[in-house]
Amino acid sequence: MSLLSLCIVNMVTEISDSSHCERHQQRGITCNMESTIQSSCLTCDFRPDRLFCDMPTESLRDFDEIKSLTKYPRGTVLFSEGRPVRGIFILCDGRAKLSICSDTGKRMTLRIAGPGEVLGLGAALSNTPYEITAELLDSSQVVFVRRKDLVRFLRDHRGVCMEVVRMLSQDLHGAYERVRSIAMVRSRHSRISFRTRPLLA
Repeated sequence: MSLLSLCIVNMVTEISDSSHCERHQQRGITCNMESTIQSSCLTCDFRPDRLFCDMPTESLRDFDEIKSLTKYPRGTVLFSEGRPVRGIFILCDGRAKLSICSDTGKRMTLRIAGPGEVLGLGAALSNTPYEITAELLDSSQVVFVRRKDLVRFLRDHRGVCMEVVRMLSQDLHGAYERVRSIAMVRSRHSRISFRTRPLLA
């Protein structure tokens, strides 16, 4: 488990037992593909509002060449924790539940990802297994880019590469802020517990 996963696992919500974790791992990273759609990022109306997608025109043309856009039904597992990394997934619409298995075998929800978010980026860049499981909560259009194509693209487009570094930095900063909040809550609960502890006769 990476530093980022360790940072946020303590603040997540328990949703099921260990058998649920095992089912997710067995389901793998490809489920029930509905249809493939040909669409250019250059014509996307939402592009200016999305951090990763709002890249220069030349970069977008090259990005169109390496991506595939697919519509998946609700419940599709895009990738599973511990599985070999294939590439990144970008939500064009819909939501995805990001979860992880705790040390006790409980599946925990980290957060809900929304349109425009890039999933699996850290694993793709470090060439390590996926650290979380991503499951669609809605029928969604999802862009997929293979890892080797992504790495080559980032080498050729330094401006986009720097934007990716900034995105990862923001993710790490957010994890630190969550850890700080968790520490404050635990400290406050400890003080309350100490004050309310009954005195021994």
